[in-house]
Amino acid sequence: MTTAIDSRRLAMHHKRKRINAVALTLSLGAMSFGVFWLIWILFETIYQGIGGLSWATFTQMTPPPQSEGGGLANALFGSFLMVTLATLVGTPVGILAGVYLAEYGQKTWLGSAVRFINDIMLSAPSIVIGLFVYAIVVAKMHTFSGLAGSLSLALLVIPVVIRTTENMLNLVPNALREAAYALGTPKWKVILAITLKAARAGVITGILLALARVSGETAPLLFTALNNQFWSTDLTRPMANLPKTIYDFAMNPDQHLQQIAWAGVFLITVGVLLLNILARVLFKNKH
Repeated sequence: MTTAIDSRRLAMHHKRKRINAVALTLSLGAMSFGVFWLIWILFETIYQGIGGLSWATFTQMTPPPQSEGGGLANALFGSFLMVTLATLVGTPVGILAGVYLAEYGQKTWLGSAVRFINDIMLSAPSIVIGLFVYAIVVAKMHTFSGLAGSLSLALLVIPVVIRTTENMLNLVPNALREAAYALGTPKWKVILAITLKAARAGVITGILLALARVSGETAPLLFTALNNQFWSTDLTRPMANLPKTIYDFAMNPDQHLQQIAWAGVFLITVGVLLLNILARVLFKNKH
């Protein structure tokens, strides 16, 4: 009897080892497949991008087709201006909404509705956001503008910051809140001085991840900011931006413009990579 039980256990043990080996092999294969394409993309971006970099990339305007020289100065400035404005608009809204969901609206119908809408915005294609802003801003103003581009990017920043802020605040132990309430501290001060302070690293991480996401968005800007070949600081007019410039130059048969497009891809990739590294460093320090 004991021998039969031991035989079944041994057979089950071998079966589990075989299943584990198959699962491990499939997992490693999937990981290798993804890493292979990622390394290839990064290699091409670095190889092609560095070849297109020069001092003119940062000092000259975007050139017309069949011309020598030119750079991305106006596109870099336009992207920086619109992304900065979108972050300044979207971050306070996202943090305040996240605070409401975590501290006030956990079991209310309004909180549930806001979470549902936020989930939709998180999963909505960015081109839908661009079309929405086009309908309510561009069509009403009868012109593309940097302001509309900033608004479309801000609508992409907000749901990411909301979700991150809510999640980080929910990780703060309730014992901290209860201790502050026991001392007579009002709720607004508990949120400002204790819970937000404790979740500060996670909230900043969410802001940086949202910033990294919108930095390379092209679809919303196609319907809002469009592009501008010249230097412009007027947010009420079409404004140059790096993603749209890359799209236009990459589609152009002129090899010189394609090289400038690769330089722009390299700059966006490096910028997003640095933001993600910074976010991970802050998240690591959180723990």
